[in-house]
Amino acid sequence: MKLPDPQAHIRQVDPDEIIKTLHENPIEAHKRHIFSERAISQSTPYGSRYSAQQEISKFEIPQEGAPAESVRQMLKDELDLDGKPNLNLASFVGTYMEREAESLMVENLSKNMSDADEYPAMMDMHARCISIIAHLWGVQKGEKAIGTATTGSSEAIHLGGLAMKRRWQEKRRAEGKETSKPNILMGANAQVALEKFARYFEVEARILDVSEKSHYALDPELVKKKIDENTIGVFVILGSTYTGHYEPVEKISKILDEYEAKTGIDIPIHVDGASGAFIAPFTFAKAGGPKWNFELPRVKSINTSGHKFGLVYAGVGWIIWRDEVYLPKHLVFELHYLGGTEESYTLNFSRPGAQIIGQYFNLIHLGFEGFRSIMENCLTNARLLSKALEASGWYICVSDIHRKKGEFSFKGVQETVFKGKTSADYNAGLPVVAFRLSDQFKKDHPQIKQQSVSTLLRAKQYIVPNYPLPPKEASTEILRIVVRESMSLDLLDRLIGDLYAVTRTLIDTDASDLQAYQPGTSTVEKQHASAGFDHHNRHKAKRPMHHGVHRAVC
Repeated sequence: MKLPDPQAHIRQVDPDEIIKTLHENPIEAHKRHIFSERAISQSTPYGSRYSAQQEISKFEIPQEGAPAESVRQMLKDELDLDGKPNLNLASFVGTYMEREAESLMVENLSKNMSDADEYPAMMDMHARCISIIAHLWGVQKGEKAIGTATTGSSEAIHLGGLAMKRRWQEKRRAEGKETSKPNILMGANAQVALEKFARYFEVEARILDVSEKSHYALDPELVKKKIDENTIGVFVILGSTYTGHYEPVEKISKILDEYEAKTGIDIPIHVDGASGAFIAPFTFAKAGGPKWNFELPRVKSINTSGHKFGLVYAGVGWIIWRDEVYLPKHLVFELHYLGGTEESYTLNFSRPGAQIIGQYFNLIHLGFEGFRSIMENCLTNARLLSKALEASGWYICVSDIHRKKGEFSFKGVQETVFKGKTSADYNAGLPVVAFRLSDQFKKDHPQIKQQSVSTLLRAKQYIVPNYPLPPKEASTEILRIVVRESMSLDLLDRLIGDLYAVTRTLIDTDASDLQAYQPGTSTVEKQHASAGFDHHNRHKAKRPMHHGVHRAVC
C-alpha cells in the first residue's frame, strides 16, 4: 500500500486563492463605511483600498485607475523586496553615478536618440563620445573611424557580426563563390549574445571548447584548426564573464595572418570588449602586454558597454569600426524623417539619449587619470579579496589577476604575500574574482555543497552566483564576484568577514540540516514569464550544456 506524500498538501496550497476566499466582501465593507471615496482623498496611501480591501492588479489591466500616490507607495513596498543593487556582486552593470550626472540624465530623460534634427546638441555629444572612445582604442592615422551608441553590448555585437557577414558575402559574390554556409568562431565561455547573433542571423556558430590550459577562454590552437574559407570572422573577448581572463587577441591575429599568407583568405576579428574595452586602456596592466585594439590591422570592430565599466546606468553600449569602409553600405539606411536627413545603422530606432549624456559627462569629468584611478582601485580590491579567500585555505581562485605576472596556478597560501606596486605587476584581466571550494576543504567536508555558500550570502543581502564553468569543464562550479567602482574597502572588509562567517556556519552545521541552505522555490510571476529552470531543476532543460553557450553571466 502506497502511503500518501506528507508534503503533498503543502505543494497544493495557493496563497492567492486563500486570500481571495478569506477576504472581506468589498461591497459589504463599503456598506459598513470601512472604506469611502472621502477616505481616499484625505488619508495616506495605507488608508486607500489597496491597503486592505483590494490587491493591485497583477496580470490584467484594471477597469478603473487609482491615485498615483497610492500606486507609487504600493509598488515601492513591493520593490523593497528586491536586493540592494550595490550588493549585487553578480553583475558587471554599474549601480552608481554621481549626483551631477544623475541630474543631467533626469533632465534629459525624454530625449530620443532617433530625433537627431530635434536634439543637435545631444547628437554632438554622441559624436564626441565616438571620437574619444575610438582614440582610446588606438584608431590609426589616416583611417576614419565610424560608430554608434547602442542599447548595450548585445546590439553592438550583432551589428559587428552583421558587418562581417555582409563583407564576406560581398567578397564571395564578387569572386563568383557561394555564400550559403557562413560560420563564425567563439569560445564556449562567450556571453550568450554572441551565439544569439549566429542563430538569429543564420551563421554557423563554431563554439570552441575551453580548458584550464586556455584559462577557460578561447584557445588559439583550436582557432587554427576550425577556420576555413567560409569563416566570416572570429569573436575574441576582452574579459571573459566567467573568470575575467582576457583572450589573446594578438596571438589569434597572428594565426589569421599566417592563414592568409598561405591561403589568401582574409578573416577579420571583432573584439567583444563589453567590460575590458573600458578597463584595458586605463590600467597599467593594459591587456597584459600584447596588442588588442585597432593597433592590430586585423581588428576591424570593437564593442563595449558604457553601462559596465563606462560607469553609466544600464542602457548604453558602443560599437566602433576602425574605418567606414568596414561598415557595408548595405547596412546603412538614409532616413528623411522628423525634419531632417540622417544615416541609421542600428537595430533599434528609438533609444534613450540620457545615457549618452551620462557617458560624455563621465569621459569629460573623470578624464584619463580619473578612469585610471577607478580601474586600478577595482583591481586592487579584487586582488585583496582573492588573496583573502586563498589565505583561508577554504577556497582557491580560478581567476588570476592576483597572481604575479606570468603565473597562472595556485602555489600555496604563501603566494598571497606577494605585493606588486600596480596592476602591471600582476596578470591582466577584469576585476573579477572567480573561486571555488578547495580540494582539501571538499575532502574534509564532503557534505557541504558550494551552492550553500551562495544561499547563505543571499541571506546577508549579497548576490553571489554559483554556476558551472563552460562545457568540458562543467564539472567544476565556481562562485563569482565582480568588483565594481562602488566596492569600497570598508564594504570589501565586511564582505570578507561575511564570507568567512558563512563558511564557518556551514562547517558547524549538521549534515542533516544543510539541505535547508539549498535554493528555494520561484514565484508565480517567474513561472509565467520564463520557460527556463532554476538551479535545482536545470537537468530538465531541453538543450544540454554542451549544446552551445549555455549560460549568460553578466
